[in-house]
Amino acid sequence: MIKGWKDLPIGAVILEPGSSEKYHTGEWRAWRPVFEESKCVNCMICWVFCPDSCILVKEEKMVGIDYDHCKGCGICAHECPTGALEMKPEYLFREED
Repeated sequence: MIKGWKDLPIGAVILEPGSSEKYHTGEWRAWRPVFEESKCVNCMICWVFCPDSCILVKEEKMVGIDYDHCKGCGICAHECPTGALEMKPEYLFREED
């Protein structure tokens, strides 16, 4: 969990290597990629272009998206040749909205 600014080390130095997985950067996403499996041909172009490695793959097939770390950049949906990924506003998926 993120601490207050007074709790950060001087210079905001990262003291623990490999700690980025602990931070759920997908919380600030405004747009969410929605995966439609029936349209996917498992070309893995989305996997290649995703800057945050959020495309989940199992046995050489796309199985979903890591929403804890996906920032909603939309590159995956833009590059998908079959329209299996569609960007939708994040507020449609939040319970508190």
